[in-house]
Amino acid sequence: MAEHESLEFGKADFVLLDSVSLDEFMANLKLRFEKGRIYSYIGEVVVSVNPYRAMNIYGRDTIEQYKGRELYERPPHLFAIADAAYKAMKRRNKDTCIVISGRVCLNMMKLTIELMGKKHAAEVQLRHIGGHINNYLLEKVGVKSVFKCIFQLVKGAPDAQLRSLHIQRDPTAYTYIKVGGQIKSSINDSADFKAVTDAMKVIGFTTEEIQTVYKILATILHLGNLKFGSDGDVTLIENSKLVSVLGDLLSTKDENVEKALLYRTVATGRDVIDKQHTHQEASYGRDALAKAIYERLFCWIVGRINDVIEVKNYDARVHGKNTVIGVLDIYGFEIFQNNSFEQFCINYCNEKLQQLFIQLVLKQEQEEYQREGIPWKHIDYFNNQIIVDLVEQQHKGIFAVLDEACMNVGKVTDEMFLQALNGKLAKHAHYTSRKLSPTDKNLEFDRDFRIRHYAGDVVYSVVGFIDKNKDTLFQDFKRLLYNSSNPVLKAMWPEGKLSITEVTKRPLTAATLFKNSMISLVENLASKEPYYVRCIKPNDVKSPLLFEHERCKHQVEYLGLLENVRVRRAGFANRQTYPRFLQSKNWLICLEIIHIVCLDKVTILIMIFHTLFLSLFCHSQVWRGTLARMRYRRMRAALIIIRAYRRYKVKSYIREVNRRFKNVRGMKDHGKHVKWPTPPKVLRKFEEALRNIYNRSEWWAWTLIKDLSPEEMVQIRAKVATLECLKGQRADLGLQRAWEGNYLVSKKDSPGTASSFTLVSSDLQRKDKFMRVLFSCNVRKINRFNKAEDRALLITDRHLYKMDPVKLYKPMKSIPLYNVTGVSISPGKDQLVVFHTKDNRDLIVCLQGMVPAGDSRIGELVGTLLSHFKSEKRKLQVNIVSPIHCSMNGRKCTVIVETKINQSQPDFIKSRSGYILSVPGN
Repeated sequence: MAEHESLEFGKADFVLLDSVSLDEFMANLKLRFEKGRIYSYIGEVVVSVNPYRAMNIYGRDTIEQYKGRELYERPPHLFAIADAAYKAMKRRNKDTCIVISGRVCLNMMKLTIELMGKKHAAEVQLRHIGGHINNYLLEKVGVKSVFKCIFQLVKGAPDAQLRSLHIQRDPTAYTYIKVGGQIKSSINDSADFKAVTDAMKVIGFTTEEIQTVYKILATILHLGNLKFGSDGDVTLIENSKLVSVLGDLLSTKDENVEKALLYRTVATGRDVIDKQHTHQEASYGRDALAKAIYERLFCWIVGRINDVIEVKNYDARVHGKNTVIGVLDIYGFEIFQNNSFEQFCINYCNEKLQQLFIQLVLKQEQEEYQREGIPWKHIDYFNNQIIVDLVEQQHKGIFAVLDEACMNVGKVTDEMFLQALNGKLAKHAHYTSRKLSPTDKNLEFDRDFRIRHYAGDVVYSVVGFIDKNKDTLFQDFKRLLYNSSNPVLKAMWPEGKLSITEVTKRPLTAATLFKNSMISLVENLASKEPYYVRCIKPNDVKSPLLFEHERCKHQVEYLGLLENVRVRRAGFANRQTYPRFLQSKNWLICLEIIHIVCLDKVTILIMIFHTLFLSLFCHSQVWRGTLARMRYRRMRAALIIIRAYRRYKVKSYIREVNRRFKNVRGMKDHGKHVKWPTPPKVLRKFEEALRNIYNRSEWWAWTLIKDLSPEEMVQIRAKVATLECLKGQRADLGLQRAWEGNYLVSKKDSPGTASSFTLVSSDLQRKDKFMRVLFSCNVRKINRFNKAEDRALLITDRHLYKMDPVKLYKPMKSIPLYNVTGVSISPGKDQLVVFHTKDNRDLIVCLQGMVPAGDSRIGELVGTLLSHFKSEKRKLQVNIVSPIHCSMNGRKCTVIVETKINQSQPDFIKSRSGYILSVPGN
């Protein structure tokens, strides 16, 4: 059901304004902003005003409301445009693109990916098989700007990681991230840092690669703090301690770092000399290095992500035509405020994209009406092609003049470049300088020039244009980084392997690279069906309440939004080609409109757009209502049949379960042999739960244990205790065999001496009044002289006895059981046990005796002790660790287990930190 906003929120589509004027546009824009409606339409163009606050309009519920809906069925939203682009790709098999700016790009991607989900994919026979990120712009132009990732590192990384990177948790300590004396940061830096690190792990970055990323960011911070000084003609590094820091981060030698920063290796014929930098050259080289490694890092990250998300094993015969939805993120193009070379490139980028918008949305639309022979009054708009040509035209444009200056032999200065501009562009209406306008005191001689952009006049300083355009990175830096012992960093600088005497081609200038990148981007966008989201920033202070009229007005004029309204309003808001029209589901509605047009009512349609819109909407609603009612009746009938069938299947299953298990109480195996019937699909989880209830039910357990003897019940409780304590930590629990406990009375363990042990045990029982024997067996133990010896171990409900088997089991020493605080065992298959006591005189033994293969008596000993301690309401601490920490005669030590191939029996060996239990290997 369609939902539309009331008039209290203004006009959702600017095309519906009562009159088209800048004042009316601004008033509607402000009203919607103040009412919390940040999205509006101009036909199929979305106008977005940054709310500068979190809004709950991007969750899954909102996504569901816009999936599969037509553009005007819901209030304006970013998701509506995403769905429209997706449907254009789905229905017409066309590549589409969404040109968007600002942080809403992530929200756009959210719905685009959601539309490619399994449910939709099955419906329309598409699959989301991959993606690719194109890096069109020069990321290194922004090294001295605010890097969000660097702030996250400084403010959000753990202390230990910052120490390893030699970084303080104080952004003001670093030159490169100071912006006008203030630091931009986030209140969630720690969470953001963890989110970025986790994202890199998910995408497949190794631990070494992630650490290298942060090392490179730290390198950039430290480079910015390098200071150069002079001692006569010699250039020095004033804070030389940073050299060793950089060497550590870049995995290179300190002396190589220092040499690359202060000298440049030059090849003259067969000779190779080291030319020392001047103070200015060293500073330039430092900044060039920082920008270059940031650019390489950015491009490397993009490449790594593309390796993961790229389309693999694509086959057009299997997958069909490869269609794409492109999303252009132009957030950050206007972050500079210095009117330098970087600002000039950014503004050229904006002009180029604005020119594409004009070309596709305004110019082509008017030309289409003229081709169709529709009476049309031309609507004027500013075509900024003249600005684009001023910058990029061959031989005459500013970029061409700049490149020509950089290629000249000899000393070329920024002032000489400005003179060349004055000579070439003296008569251009959108260019001027102080030489061409001597009375304009807003311009400095030999420094400034002004361009009259559509957005307004901008003054640029030529200082640094020549050096930044050459963008020369000394080969010494490339060799330094290529020779790093860090393989990730080394791979980023393959050209560093060139020898000093090898001659390479002159690299393209920064201006040429930027221009070529923009031309490639525009060509890519022009080949797709575009959708636009035009973003407006209501104020400079990021306030959710402030709407600065003049600032917003300026942006509306620059983006050409008013002209866009006029063209859309004067034309036909909805247009389709004939083949597409015939494929339309709503063609019956359209027939009535065509009939009106054939009656020469075209002018009426154009002039009374509101009536047309309401007529279209009403007819559409009637037709949709009819279709919906038909679908509802079919679905209801199908639902009734399905429900009846499901009830029948469920009842049949329950009756069959009842029949099969009716007499299990009287069966010998209590129904263990009974086969469960196959449940219907809807009851699969129920059947699984029912089985668990049946297998764990009290009557079942009681049936199994009711005939057990008291001795068997004691063993059952001990086995349960073992399972609860050791399950998943040791494999040799011995649960499948009977536990004898008192193994020294067994002739298997003590042939010929079992009777002697029985006599000694009986004497001890009369003397110490114990009730029962918990456990006994032969052991190998360590004595107080750190020697290994054979002993016997007897554990009763009151004492733990050490006996000498050679002397007919003569008791050597006893430990009251209440003095035992815990036991430690290893996670392996050995039989090492350490008994911990309150007086720190621990007992270290290795159990001996005949046990089945792959089994041991450790589980039996631990379970028996746990069960006994529980019966006396005492706690026994059980540790499964390696190495085991203990105390011998009050001295702390460790016990570890090692495997030796040629050893026949387990034995203890003294080590520097304690003892080693050597056990036979395979």
